[in-house]
Amino acid sequence: MLRTALRNVLAHKARQIMTVLAVCLGVAFVSGTLVFADSTAAAHRAAASKDFAGVAVTVTGKEPASGGAGDPRSGVLTDALARKLARVPGVAAVRPSVDGSAALNAADGTPLRVRTGANQAAAYVPGADGKDSRYPVVEGRAPAHRGELAVDSGTAAAGHFRIGDTVTLATDGPVMTKRLVGIVTTTDTRVTAGGTLALFDRATAQRLFASPGHYTGIDLSAAPGTDASQLADRVTAVLPADRAEATTGAAQAAQQAVLVDTLTRGYAKLPLVFAGVSLFIGSFLVINTFTMLVSRRTREIALLRAIGASRRQISRSVLLEALAVGLLASAAGFLLGLGIASALPSVLSTGENALPDGPLVIGPRPVMAALGVGVGVTLLAAWLPSRRAAKVAPVEAMRTADQPPAAGWSRIRAVSGLALLVLGVVRLVSLTGTKDASEENLRSAMLGCALLAAALIVLAPLLAVPVVHLTGRLTGRFGITGRLARDNALRDPRRTSATAATLLISTALVAGLATLGNSTAQALDRQAAAGLGADYVISARTTTTGIDPAAVRRVADAPGVRTATAVTDSTLVTGGHVRDISGVDPRTVRDVMRLDFVSGSAERLGPGRIAVSATTARETRTATGSRLTATIGREQQPKTYTVVGVYQDNPIAHDALGARTEVAKDSFLPGSVQRILVRTDTGAVSPSTEERLRTAVGDSPLLKVQDRRQLVDEAAGTMADLLSVMYGLLVIGAVIGALGIVNTLAMSVAERTREIGALRALGMERAAVRRMIRLEAVTVAAFGTFLGLAGGLFAAWAVGSLANGAMDRYSLSLPWGTLLLVCLLSLATGALAATVPARRAAALSPLEAVAAA
Repeated sequence: MLRTALRNVLAHKARQIMTVLAVCLGVAFVSGTLVFADSTAAAHRAAASKDFAGVAVTVTGKEPASGGAGDPRSGVLTDALARKLARVPGVAAVRPSVDGSAALNAADGTPLRVRTGANQAAAYVPGADGKDSRYPVVEGRAPAHRGELAVDSGTAAAGHFRIGDTVTLATDGPVMTKRLVGIVTTTDTRVTAGGTLALFDRATAQRLFASPGHYTGIDLSAAPGTDASQLADRVTAVLPADRAEATTGAAQAAQQAVLVDTLTRGYAKLPLVFAGVSLFIGSFLVINTFTMLVSRRTREIALLRAIGASRRQISRSVLLEALAVGLLASAAGFLLGLGIASALPSVLSTGENALPDGPLVIGPRPVMAALGVGVGVTLLAAWLPSRRAAKVAPVEAMRTADQPPAAGWSRIRAVSGLALLVLGVVRLVSLTGTKDASEENLRSAMLGCALLAAALIVLAPLLAVPVVHLTGRLTGRFGITGRLARDNALRDPRRTSATAATLLISTALVAGLATLGNSTAQALDRQAAAGLGADYVISARTTTTGIDPAAVRRVADAPGVRTATAVTDSTLVTGGHVRDISGVDPRTVRDVMRLDFVSGSAERLGPGRIAVSATTARETRTATGSRLTATIGREQQPKTYTVVGVYQDNPIAHDALGARTEVAKDSFLPGSVQRILVRTDTGAVSPSTEERLRTAVGDSPLLKVQDRRQLVDEAAGTMADLLSVMYGLLVIGAVIGALGIVNTLAMSVAERTREIGALRALGMERAAVRRMIRLEAVTVAAFGTFLGLAGGLFAAWAVGSLANGAMDRYSLSLPWGTLLLVCLLSLATGALAATVPARRAAALSPLEAVAAA
């Protein structure tokens, strides 16, 4: 039987190649996305992690006590303290540091890799040998004066910098220009994983990130044999307890690991969803392909039974054949998956949201997944039909190559499918009145969608007859070939539904998510149009950075600008929740924001008085005239504020409004500005106006100049990324679906050799045979597309209530263009997949076909 199994693999190479290709694609998509998920998570961890290798103890300054005076960045971390720490027993070396953040423009003036936590800045602090071992210079020299700068080699390459270039950068406000004098290397993973590094001379860095003569930290390395914890205790003993503290490098690494894990936990979720859907879709092709292979060999199996092979031997031979196919496909698929993992970062990265760089991380999970998909799924797919074939009596099996399903199984399928359908529909319909996009409701929506998809798959063989009859009215217009195509699709509803399952799932995913994405985008557009009176918004990238106050005046004086209003953004903490508050000028706020007040007004904003959005008012149970206890920005003690107005939710106004003088007083950068709302003379936007505004703010890489459309695109960024991935899934589904249709039609043609020969003998031309096979493929594709559209649109309608609860002005809006494209792509997939089987069928000689059958 082993020799028989191996002969079958070699004797049917063409048939097995399609099976290997089917399994290979399933393995590639699953293992590739798993490798990508692990690699991306590792790259994000590296990009957010500071390397504590060689650091035994770090000394840092303490924040001043509540109500204390003085600059929190200044303290006791001076050269005098560094010399004192160097005399502590067990200290091998002392390395002061001045760290901060600086964003750079590339040589062409565009922001360079600007994102939170990625733009490192530091002082070049030479040791006794005149070099800083942390930053070896590979070209030029180290910065020595306030007008000089050095960058790492990765930043120099990405920004197209050369020694002597003038570099534009910013730390927290005014734009600076410095001359590049050196290029260094670094092992800091925050930089090597796709960030940037700017090095200043010591005095300049202290002035920017600490205060003259002070450091932000002092790293100590331990002498051999010295315990880090004991060294930390000795260091603590010589520090002023109220102004500095010592922490071991191991403790810092542990704290950082917890933080980084929290920050990067979500990066692996989307690729894992991608992998799960790929596995789900690919499994149908594997199972369907092997089911047809075994069904095709029913007569061969019956002959083996007749000459003495036992049922166990039959099952083993088929499973051995599946094992050989699965192992080969797993190896090829895993290699292809590595290529997919390498390509995904460039595919998913955008200009301002580039994924961090890093090597491929190949752990045990992708390898096990490759074997599980390639071998496990293939063996399972082969085991079920082989068991069914082995149970058939030899004489009975010799009479037919395919046995219809028992009536009992059809009834079980109908009952279980209807049960799943009812559960899914009830679960989704129960969400239609929900106005809260909570995690619990989202999980309920996902469960309902999964139940609905399972119901459609289970009921597909029963739905094939009425749906194919319906679509058959269109194919019937092609005459006898169209009617034959319809009848062939109905000949085995199980095969038709299994072949269409991949297109069903991919179409449902894309139709549902495209509908949600289109509805969300239009809601965001309506919100921006309703809430923004300005034509442009100039904004800082975070609330911890600000706009140079002088830039506000330059913007107001720019040609074509009618009004420029400064806004200070900060945080409002109340009831344990952090919200956003905008500090505005009550006299001009209505010129740049379209505020719809339910009660009260913005004119009453002032010291101790704020306005809140309708959602914030509902969550904090406040109304106009109520009192709200909260803290703004860096405030330590809560204050009681009077609510002077409640306005409809407005993304431009954020969760609350306050007087700018009061919000700026307690913001993270006291007195700073985070946004400038600009109205032009004509109310129009143009590239020239945007360029003038960018020039007015000094082309700062910390700032964004956006019109209404750009704001909407940014707000829809997450949904757009999700839709990009789902469109990728549609392509995957189309590829796998095409392979499934090719397999199905190829075996169908082989099974119907005599029938096709008879049709040719009766006068059917080769073109008519090809048209019949193509129409059969289009019928199968139309069946899967129809069910997928129905399921996806129903789920989008039901889940839309959650989006309506999380987003004002949301309403269901069908993306007709996308839906039409999905339909055309699915039908084109069917037509193209039928090309090879149709040509093979048309090439059959009538006499040879009848004789061969």
